[in-house]
Amino acid sequence: MKAIRVHRHGGPDVLAYEDVDIGQPGPGEVRVRNKAIGLNFTDVYFRTGAYAPPSLPFTPGNEGAGVVVAVGEGVSDFAPGDRVAYVSMLGAYAEERIVPAHFLVHLPSTIDFETGAAMMLKGLTAQYLLRRTFRVEAGHTLLVHAAAGGVGLILTQWAKHLGATVIGTVGSPEKAELARKNGCDHVIEYRKEDFAARVKALTNGEGCHVVYDSIGKATFPASLDCLRPFGYFVSFGSASGPIEAFDITLLAKKGSLFATWPILFAHLAKREDVLAMSKELFHVVSSGAVKIPVHARMPLAGVAEAHRQLEARQTTGATVLLP
Repeated sequence: MKAIRVHRHGGPDVLAYEDVDIGQPGPGEVRVRNKAIGLNFTDVYFRTGAYAPPSLPFTPGNEGAGVVVAVGEGVSDFAPGDRVAYVSMLGAYAEERIVPAHFLVHLPSTIDFETGAAMMLKGLTAQYLLRRTFRVEAGHTLLVHAAAGGVGLILTQWAKHLGATVIGTVGSPEKAELARKNGCDHVIEYRKEDFAARVKALTNGEGCHVVYDSIGKATFPASLDCLRPFGYFVSFGSASGPIEAFDITLLAKKGSLFATWPILFAHLAKREDVLAMSKELFHVVSSGAVKIPVHARMPLAGVAEAHRQLEARQTTGATVLLP
């Protein structure tokens, strides 16, 4: 079968489309034929070496959806022919892959493969950010950076469904319009105005209860100035580069703030959490409360161009790769 392999860290040109043999699933594993594969900024981090994989070479990709081909010893929850989706460490950029059954879930008939592939990593990230890291409720005000991005569009819709007031930052008028259509009450074009000052004005000087920041270096420490006392700064990405080291007493000076960087796979360590989080995600999507915007489809063989567009911030919503 065909898969993308990375033999050295670097730019999009290191993504090689090659023949590979993945073998058969071992105990507790399932072999899946991918129908669609999700594209995420975390894939860029692995490709460049910002996130180190276990070893080189490796196949990137953390989410996908497809059909079960074979199951390994001890697997009783899945059978050949089952429609499934997964989020799992590396290996998704392939026609077929082997997935630990721990990270595999049945894909409801109400959700198609492209949507399933686009929603697992981004949707489960939104789930833990909104329901576990800081439990958003009606009446809360939150700031979402990159509100027109893959996670951002899910975050804003879900937060509005929960009754929150959502302020989003974006980088262009087109993205501003998209963010508004997907639940943002207020949209700030960060290239044109001081987003911290605007947030203060929009909240009558009070600030937000929580800031969700996937941008990193370019938005810090100004994000802290968007928070009310005891507010939560939640960092979950570094699209502009990592946040530089800072004196932790800055959190005291800015209003006795909380700061955290949670990661998805820590939340998925227990099988019961994989199932519970996926169930909640599937519910809000199947009900129509949250729509998963798949804005681009590209062939797996053309993944280098997909990475170029992603890094240039030319994408909105989700991009899926088709084997």
